[in-house]
Amino acid sequence: MMTYLGKIGELTLKGSNIHTFEKLLLKNTKEYLKDTGAKVSLNAGRLYIDCEEKDSEQVEFTLRHLIGITGWAQTKTSEKTIEDIQKTVLETAKEAVQKGAKSFKIEAKRGDKKFPLNSYEIACQGASLVYDSGLMEVNVHNPDVIIYVEVRERCFIYSVAEKSCRGLPVGCSNKGLLLLSGGLDSPVAGYRMMRRGMKIECCYFHSYPYTSIEAQQKVEELARTLSAYGIQTYLNIIPFTDVQMKIKEKAPEEWSTLMLRVCMMKAANMLGFRVHADCIVTGESLGQVASQTLENMNVTEHFAEYPLLRPLVGMDKEEIMADAHFIGTYDTSILPYEDCCVLFSPRHPILRGRIEDAEKIFASLEADELIKTAFENRQIKKFVCGKEVILKEEV
Repeated sequence: MMTYLGKIGELTLKGSNIHTFEKLLLKNTKEYLKDTGAKVSLNAGRLYIDCEEKDSEQVEFTLRHLIGITGWAQTKTSEKTIEDIQKTVLETAKEAVQKGAKSFKIEAKRGDKKFPLNSYEIACQGASLVYDSGLMEVNVHNPDVIIYVEVRERCFIYSVAEKSCRGLPVGCSNKGLLLLSGGLDSPVAGYRMMRRGMKIECCYFHSYPYTSIEAQQKVEELARTLSAYGIQTYLNIIPFTDVQMKIKEKAPEEWSTLMLRVCMMKAANMLGFRVHADCIVTGESLGQVASQTLENMNVTEHFAEYPLLRPLVGMDKEEIMADAHFIGTYDTSILPYEDCCVLFSPRHPILRGRIEDAEKIFASLEADELIKTAFENRQIKKFVCGKEVILKEEV
């Protein structure tokens, strides 16, 4: 039997309703592990998973992607006696030496106040066998390895702790419709909202044959990756070629990109109503491109019938890229398949559009029926915990 420990972060700051968040975290964890025999429990700020070795890969996948914990570790367990703790610490130290460690320190926490030694005493006595054996030197300021000892309902000893996603459990903050393109920004925006507890459904606008099948497959891969963090998501693929051709035909050239975003927002309104979304989420960052000046973002927002959330609005590209690397979308996002936003891009796009002008230009397009038709002809794909699930009927 293998034991894993997850550290709860932000949830511990909740007041009398903390149990609501804890139950949701447990529910999400069990959803990841429903096809395994793993046992999951939560107590005093720690998430525990006991599993057979055959399920360890799925457990570690879960802990790397589970939103709501700050870190995790595979841990050894021992009896609640200082003698057994010392033996287990020595085993852990020997494993660290095999990996090249030459110095160590002990960090101990006594969750069980009935245990006769306090945290400092556990650390001192827990280190004695390692020190006496000459296996490693003690270095409390800059050790090669830190061995953690936690005395709770059981004793847990570990030396390698992995970072996780932090945030609030997915599902505690309503549902958002993410406008997912093939770029770096929108997947990170979706991930950041999931970290605030929001369920995400995705919407992608495809303009075949001007955008390739590979561009669509790229977005499907991004949605699959996001589902590993959000447990489940749907990807709605809306065919937008006719709408985009209408914009090229009727809109002033400098307005073409902004009008495309307006038409996308109109379609997103329809989809948001259909999927019971509470807001629309985009990957816009202030000043990053011409359509993302404050004036132009105000134009886009004017046509939204839902709150429009922009979690990246104050981030720069390096910060966004760092998040993309962390969640595993970077390599997919940089594949050279362009999305429909770059098609027919004007050489000199308008930088400070006015709402009254946008309303007149949109009305002149007479695109409402085209947008409605595109929405009704959407294709839907479902992804669960990082895998595509074949839909038997339309959602």
